[in-house]
Amino acid sequence: MSLAIAAVVSGLLLLVWSADRFVEGAAATARHFGMPALLIGMVIVGFGTSAPEMVVSALAATQGNPGIALGNAYGSNITNIALILGVTALISPILVQSQVLRRELPLLTIVSFVAAWQLWDGQLSRLDAVALLVVFVLLMSWTVWQGMQKNSDQFAVEMDAELAQQPMPLKPAVLWLVAGLILLIISSRMLVWGAVTIAQSLGVSDLIIGLTIVAVGTSLPELASSVIAARKGEHDIALGNIIGSNLFNTLAVVGIAGVIHPMAVGPEVLSRDVLVMLALTVSLFVIGYGFKKPGRINRLEGALLLMAYLAYTTYLISTVFIA
Repeated sequence: MSLAIAAVVSGLLLLVWSADRFVEGAAATARHFGMPALLIGMVIVGFGTSAPEMVVSALAATQGNPGIALGNAYGSNITNIALILGVTALISPILVQSQVLRRELPLLTIVSFVAAWQLWDGQLSRLDAVALLVVFVLLMSWTVWQGMQKNSDQFAVEMDAELAQQPMPLKPAVLWLVAGLILLIISSRMLVWGAVTIAQSLGVSDLIIGLTIVAVGTSLPELASSVIAARKGEHDIALGNIIGSNLFNTLAVVGIAGVIHPMAVGPEVLSRDVLVMLALTVSLFVIGYGFKKPGRINRLEGALLLMAYLAYTTYLISTVFIA
């Protein structure tokens, strides 16, 4: 048990560090090859911050632990909105100026409802997973086209300024890209092994471990980048990290895990976890879109999001002890 705890702690620390190096290397490499700042922010950084969830869920599915795979994806979405945006808005209210992000908010909401509808029969089949990946490819194609067409958006301005502050030669960028990916895989294996061992020792389901420890751990890169961006006044980067990560989690992370290992979905996932994820996603759309004025997540709304996360996590923990 102590070895498993050590594996989880060290795996999480290495996961966060390697994910950060991977994102920096990928963004700098893309910059060297002339990729527009808007595209780097929407695709490269979005993929990079979701890389921990992607690798962890893929490994968990490969090893026959679909509960961790699904719990990690949906738990990360809940953590991103309720915990990360809640904490970020408390530090610095988030003003949504980017028209690109305002268009992605309803897309995220629609994608979340489609993903929930797929699980209605209690199964995530391989066909369901392939459908998610097809939607993901189409969405990324649209994103690439949009990124190539428009660079005057506020999100692009903030990303361009951020990249200019941290220039990196091409060789170190490629080195960090490759090394970060290798370390991501190693740390993910440590985390999954430790999480499964702890779950078996405590008699807790893989799903609960995936929704809590694993989800929070794989979301730490988003927490760090969003808080830092908010403190710099880069509000659209802070929100863009979350929207991009949740789109990747819902479509690519669940899709990859489902293709590897189709899974049965318990009724508690639909009545509890998916319902909470949908409620938070709709809340983010309502307060972030702004409709006739720029969207804004103020400190009160941030506090409410954080309270929602604490209530949800407390309920999950209570179900473990009651059981």
